[in-house]
Amino acid sequence: MTNTGELKAFADSITAATSPFRNYLSDLHRKYLPLTDGAVADYIPELALADPSWFGVAVATVDGQVFDVGDCDRTFTIQSISKAFVYGLALEDNGRDYVNSKVGVEPTGEAFNAIVLDETTNRPYNPMVNAGAIATADLIKGKDGTERLKRMLDMFRRYTGRDHDINVPVFLSEKSTGNRNRAIAYLMLNFGMVGDRIDETLDLYFQQCSILVNARDLSLMAATLANGGVNPITGDRALDQRYVQDVVSIMLTCGMYDSSGDWAYRVGMPAKSGVGGGITAVSPGKLGIGTFSPPLDAKGNSLRGIQVCQQLSQEFGLHPFNVAAPPKDLATWIKGGEGLDSW
Repeated sequence: MTNTGELKAFADSITAATSPFRNYLSDLHRKYLPLTDGAVADYIPELALADPSWFGVAVATVDGQVFDVGDCDRTFTIQSISKAFVYGLALEDNGRDYVNSKVGVEPTGEAFNAIVLDETTNRPYNPMVNAGAIATADLIKGKDGTERLKRMLDMFRRYTGRDHDINVPVFLSEKSTGNRNRAIAYLMLNFGMVGDRIDETLDLYFQQCSILVNARDLSLMAATLANGGVNPITGDRALDQRYVQDVVSIMLTCGMYDSSGDWAYRVGMPAKSGVGGGITAVSPGKLGIGTFSPPLDAKGNSLRGIQVCQQLSQEFGLHPFNVAAPPKDLATWIKGGEGLDSW
């Protein structure tokens, strides 16, 4: 497999090349950098230390080209973006029927950290709210917390092509302020939605949210889903192809907190956001987008990231339900993309 150094060198050689599309991304970055609305998340103390001026945009295509501008090497904690990918691992570990018996797939109008379960089934509504994500983490197999964490980190490595660390201060901060999540976990234990290793599973959940990524990683993670679960640079399979549809469907309907419906209407790409300031968005069969900008809107989504994804969707026709010819043809903007001519 391509090692981390070779992968970075390859990515750097691609992004350093002059490209109309990379120039377009640079213009997009300059356009939205002055946007100063929103606020950095502070409900986890360590997150409040982020600089609101940080801003990165990356796009990875399914044929392995990577274009990035701005603060795309700056790492931040993945937070809720991890939920979509851990859900995929849970599906691989347990199969669709068993996972669906523990976690639903319906959007909810409740807050992401609401202490509420489906009144009929007692399941959490979906894997993107905290209750569902804790239940999903509980499904990750391993003899102990260390083995389960290693399997999770290895999964993320297959998506991005590099190893990932955990931000220990953020993990400890999440753990020390996580009483609401503990309440959710014990409520689910009462209804048999999780097992009795509550502390181990909660630590695993806090750790998955504290994994360090950058905007380039998020673009490759999305591109891997867009490519049927195969990393377009390393060729490693990160997710069984039969479960890609499950993951991206949940991202479309539930991935953007309480504005998932508005996102589906305006942008249309399956996506997941996190309060660390990241957004990963999938254009199936085409590309993945990763953005990073800490200031969030009232729903917890990156303000600059939303604007970038919305403009890319509109100008390049990335909304799956838009049958009109887009203002810009992506194939002609990305030079050397042999696999793009048939879009």
